[in-house]
Parts: sequence; structure tokens; C-alpha cells
Amino acid sequence: MNKQISILAFIGIALVSSFKVEKKGFSIVENKKEKRIDISIDGRIFTSYIYPDELMKPVLYPIRSSEGTFITRGWPFDPRPGERVDHPHHVGLWFNYGDVNGLDFWNNSTAIPSDKKNQYGTIKHAKVNKIQTANDHALLEVTKYWQEPTGSPILQENTQYLFSTDSGRRTIELTTTLTALKKNVLFTDNKEGLLGIRLARELEHPSDESAKFTDANGNITEVAQLDNNQVTGKYRSSEGKEGDQVWGTRGRWVNLDGKIGREAISIVIIDHPKNVGYPTYWHARGYGLFAANPLGQKAMSNGKEELNFSLDAGKSVTFKYQIIIQSGKHLSDKEINNITQIFAASL
Repeated sequence: MNKQISILAFIGIALVSSFKVEKKGFSIVENKKEKRIDISIDGRIFTSYIYPDELMKPVLYPIRSSEGTFITRGWPFDPRPGERVDHPHHVGLWFNYGDVNGLDFWNNSTAIPSDKKNQYGTIKHAKVNKIQTANDHALLEVTKYWQEPTGSPILQENTQYLFSTDSGRRTIELTTTLTALKKNVLFTDNKEGLLGIRLARELEHPSDESAKFTDANGNITEVAQLDNNQVTGKYRSSEGKEGDQVWGTRGRWVNLDGKIGREAISIVIIDHPKNVGYPTYWHARGYGLFAANPLGQKAMSNGKEELNFSLDAGKSVTFKYQIIIQSGKHLSDKEINNITQIFAASL
């Protein structure tokens, strides 16, 4: 209980401080004691990189639009009325996978019973490598370790978060390099991956049905039926797939349009052509999970394709994604294609 209070306390501090206007442009403030790094624009917090002991991986949480609206779900750390209370491992924006040398990094949380913890891996923040800020962008580079239940690291992760802003648009560009350490690492084809974000209730798809979802270890999570009042989300992919039809299909990007109150919002995840498995499959669920998974091809294609990706000891692989949060309007396919073309030309 004390741990839960502590994380609620530091998130509460972040929420309060988001209303303090201190300076123009970006700033990044590290708080080692509270295991949080705040990324602010014009003195108001855009998002925080958090790595408390209660989480099994570091995440960006919460994430706000340029109007200050939360586009990520609050539960379990900052619950809001009417939210779903499923999948406790779905927090903010994260990067991990469901089967790495037989360990599930995706589904790990404090909800896993102690007698089953030996099936799950944990990602630990190690250090900050670089912080750089300017008026219209900021850079945060960190090192993390993917660990076995014994605490032994199998992967080193170096991630660069590039934050930028332009009028009503905020962008997060994530570049992650994974390096196998002392032994070979196998990413066995699995539907639980790779880059994910859990969205606010208003950005889910309207749904009149409850549903049950099974993870890679056979554990079942039920997603309950809820009131659809003010639920407005709708996916659309670069290939013209819409709604629930986006799940399990490939695409260069997927756009989620919706409204929170009167604020029109588009959230776009863009794949990079140099990524393994490009164009990625989409693990996009109507209940608010929005994820790109280039490695889960068998699960996504009903067995037509399969990718068991391996890294020899000492070798590395890099993944790069762009996340756009547009406030005040919905982005058109043409606008997203133009952004995608510029992103594809980047290294």
C-alpha cells in the first residue's frame, strides 16, 4: 500500500506542476529520488519518463495534448471515472515484447502471482546518457537492461526520445537499440509487442460487448462492457483499413481519430522502413491498446507468416518510431503521408 501511495504522490506532483508556467521552450528535469524525469513545454509538463519499482518497465506517463488533455489512460496510478480497469501492465507509452528467450516482458506487473514470476522478465532503468533542450525540441537518452527473474541482464537497451512541438502538434520520436549481452537472444513470434500506448477512455472504439483476451502464458483478462457515452475513437491505417479491421494487418502508419470533450485529436504511430518486419503488423485493439508489432507475424497473419528474430551475443538491432499527437483537428491521409515520407528519409 505504501508503494502505491508513493507513486500516486509523485504523479500527483507532476499533475500539479503541469499548471506552473515557468519558461518558454522545452525543459527536462530529472528527479532521481522519485524515479521520474519530467519533460515540459513552456513550463507545463508534456509527459514524464517514470521508472518506479511498481512498474516492470520504464514508460512515458502520462502524455498530454498541446491543450493539456490526457490522451493516455490514468488507471492504475491515477484512475478516472468511467475508465476500464484491465491489463495493469498497460501504462502510458512503452516498448517491450512478449517472448524473449522464453520470458514474457510485455505482461509483467505487480498483479502476477509470485509463484509465476519466473516466467516474466523486467526492464530496469540504468542511467541517463544525455539531456538536451531547445525552444522547439528536446532530447532524452537513457540506458535500460532487460533482466531475467534472477536479475541477470540479457539485453542492453539504449533509447533516444526526441520530443518536438509545432503549434497544436506534439511529436515523440523513439529510437531504441537492443544489444544482446553474454548470450544469444531469441524473440519468438508472439502477438504481445512491441511499441504500445494505452489510450484514454474517450479515444477507445465504442463497443457494446465485453471480451476476453489471453496472453502468451494462457492468462485471461476480461474487458468489461462500459457506457459508450463520449467514446469516439476510430483507427485508420495507411492501407485504408478502418476500425477493428486494422488489427492483424500491415501498414506504414495507423491514425486514431477521436474527441475528448470538444477537442479533436489525432494520434498517429509511424513505422520506419529500416525496422525489422517493415511494414509492421498492428496490434490495435478497440478497448484502447494501440501497438505496432513487427515481430508477431504468425499470430497476426493466422499462420501465413512467421518471424522468430534472433540476436547473436554482442550484436544489436535498432527500432525507430514516430508518435504524433495532433490537437484541434483530425489529420488527413495526405498530411500523414507527407510526415511519413520525411520520417522515412531520416536515418
